[in-house]
Amino acid sequence: MAETTTGRRERKKAQTRQALTDAAVRLFTERGFDNVGVREVAEAADVSLSTLFKHFPSKEALVFDLDADIESALVAAVRDRAPGQPVLHALRDHMVHTRTAVPTDDPVFVLVESTPALRDYARRMWSRHEKTLAATLAEATGLAPEDPAVTGLARFALEAPSIARASENPARTMRDLFTLLEHGWATTPLARGEDHPGGTGDRIPPR
Repeated sequence: MAETTTGRRERKKAQTRQALTDAAVRLFTERGFDNVGVREVAEAADVSLSTLFKHFPSKEALVFDLDADIESALVAAVRDRAPGQPVLHALRDHMVHTRTAVPTDDPVFVLVESTPALRDYARRMWSRHEKTLAATLAEATGLAPEDPAVTGLARFALEAPSIARASENPARTMRDLFTLLEHGWATTPLARGEDHPGGTGDRIPPR
């Protein structure tokens, strides 16, 4: 009975959360993020303001998935990878699957990309996973959590989605960025050009 009650309570929380997110995205899209207050979102979802803040700590958070769930998925991508699969490949596949699959005409994607406050919030929240991801990478590789190698890898990996989403082919760009992380600058066409006759190296071509 207790398990049934707990399950029912969790479903109710998820429904309330989804109702708030749906109301927020609709109102923000119709009128603009800066022109809608959190009280209006709560009223549109038919919940109290205190209930809204139990689920979302800020106005910006109304648009995004559960931060804890995103972090748990990042950790699981590394810890639960297939036997023999390199850590970087597991992380790359997770990023391609979760961070590049959103259609550019998705209402939430359009809203975030067109709202500076939401773009900044998304970037701040995403970067908060760096410490946990670095610890998970350290655990998987046997390195110390404070080792610059795992700290750098975690940071660069978390920056990759913002670069990939701005490209014409996000999934391919994400894979290219992880190839760069795995093999380094020496494998890139630009670097190979440095060794060729007429290669410009790091020089910036004249305009």
